[in-house]
Amino acid sequence: MPNAAQIPIRASTQEQLPIEEVIDNMVLLKDGSCAIVMSVSAVNFDLLSEREQDAIIGAYGALLNSLTFPIQILVRSQKKDISSYLDLLTIQENHKKDAPLIANMIRSYRSFVGEMVKKNNVLDKKFYVIIPFSALELGVTTTLTSLVRKNKNLPFKKDYILQKAKTSLIPKREHVTRLFNRIGLATKQLDTKDLIKLCYEIYNGESLSTGLKIQK
Repeated sequence: MPNAAQIPIRASTQEQLPIEEVIDNMVLLKDGSCAIVMSVSAVNFDLLSEREQDAIIGAYGALLNSLTFPIQILVRSQKKDISSYLDLLTIQENHKKDAPLIANMIRSYRSFVGEMVKKNNVLDKKFYVIIPFSALELGVTTTLTSLVRKNKNLPFKKDYILQKAKTSLIPKREHVTRLFNRIGLATKQLDTKDLIKLCYEIYNGESLSTGLKIQK
């Protein structure tokens, strides 16, 4: 049996992630980069008229052409859990025992929904726009970034990085918000709590019960 000194020490999952901290409604990465994340509402494109579709395509093209900075678009598809909805239908069915016809209709509908979900996955899609702040905007070179990763220290003081990131990201956020509003889509910047929830669920594939550091 090897002694304790010979057993390799494996870093925790959190140490392997590029995230340094989620703070001030931003994600701070270990190399000094930052990002804000905005949720974006959706529109059912197939239900629009041809004229409305053309208008949205044109507006979206104008949106992309007007950008002078990079953005990332994230689409999350998750299997929809409708168990609470089925439970609600069961409760409604029980409340209609004095009206057998209605109770039977609710029961049939609940059975139909349950079978449909078994045969076809019901997906819940959420859309996000990520606006990054590069460590290069701090004057950090590629060589220094490599050293930072090895030393596991930020290239500058945290407060300085956050202030620089906010100065850069806030005008970009406002610009992106205006552009999406022209298409009829609403945006909302994720706050610290929402960001931690999103990061946790992406990396763990389950609901939030997190050990990531929270700072307001």
